[in-house]
Amino acid sequence: MVEAWYMDESPEDQRRPHRQRPNRPVSVEELQQLGVCSWKLDADNYETDPELAQIRKEQNYSWMDIITIHKDKLPNYEEKIKIFYEEHLHLDDEIRYILDGSGYFDVRDKEDKWIRIYMEKGDMITLPAGIYHRFTLDENDYVKAMRLFVGDPVWTPYNRPADHFDARQQYVHGLALTA
Repeated sequence: MVEAWYMDESPEDQRRPHRQRPNRPVSVEELQQLGVCSWKLDADNYETDPELAQIRKEQNYSWMDIITIHKDKLPNYEEKIKIFYEEHLHLDDEIRYILDGSGYFDVRDKEDKWIRIYMEKGDMITLPAGIYHRFTLDENDYVKAMRLFVGDPVWTPYNRPADHFDARQQYVHGLALTA
């Protein structure tokens, strides 16, 4: 399963772990309260994995592609890394499955603090529509990930502030109900 913790405020390289001292871990249950779901799957057999097929069927993840984020594989690499790390939200869920390599998704908690989620090979995560988040590689500078969508893909990030979108308002309302 994914590992998560509260981030420090250090301006150091975004690819570093940024754990607070002492470390403040965040449980899978706490992530679920934020609407973040995760699974551990068999990335070596993703093409024939019945568990992935079942998740895709149950969640209606009908569209899929694979992206490799590495300076030698991704056109406009430096520009893309900067865009991925800008705080933003989407109007649809964001679903990522790490097939190789590793990286971090950062999400905001109910008090607007950053939680860093470490993902490595076999980890799959769903970030709900309306949650502020960002992504960065770790110090290995490489990840190969499956991107999944319900229906056709929508790639539009809306940088913060984006509180006026229905997806954000629905997300915040849902958080209030779980409080």
